[in-house]
Amino acid sequence: MLKLTPHQRLLLAVQPTDFRRAIDGLAAICKQKLNLDPFSGAVFAFTNRKHDAVKLLIFDSNGFWLCMKRFSQGKLAWWPTEATDSVEIQAEALSVLLSQGDPRFMFTPLPWRNLTETILSSPLTTEKHPDSI
Repeated sequence: MLKLTPHQRLLLAVQPTDFRRAIDGLAAICKQKLNLDPFSGAVFAFTNRKHDAVKLLIFDSNGFWLCMKRFSQGKLAWWPTEATDSVEIQAEALSVLLSQGDPRFMFTPLPWRNLTETILSSPLTTEKHPDSI
């Protein structure tokens, strides 16, 4: 089971992708077309021309995960059409998208505090535990 969390960076590749590509091909798209680092730990989402499938590429510091979902009926209700190469979305929006929903019509409150800033500014991250090396 794939767990999408709010602190992950989630990016949709706007242009359809040839789904014959595997990990190396999708990582090359991240690097060359999206100008993003495939080793960053971000979740990269790609769709095909028919919009009836989605591939997710994720690097977890140990290796790449490649997940694919092909819809048994229908196709995606929405995919971005912006002039940019990629669009960043929230974890909730990607969950809705993977369920063939339209995340433009969902309502979720804005985060009270950005998780990345909270982790970096937390006093717990600067103090060492007495038992740690």
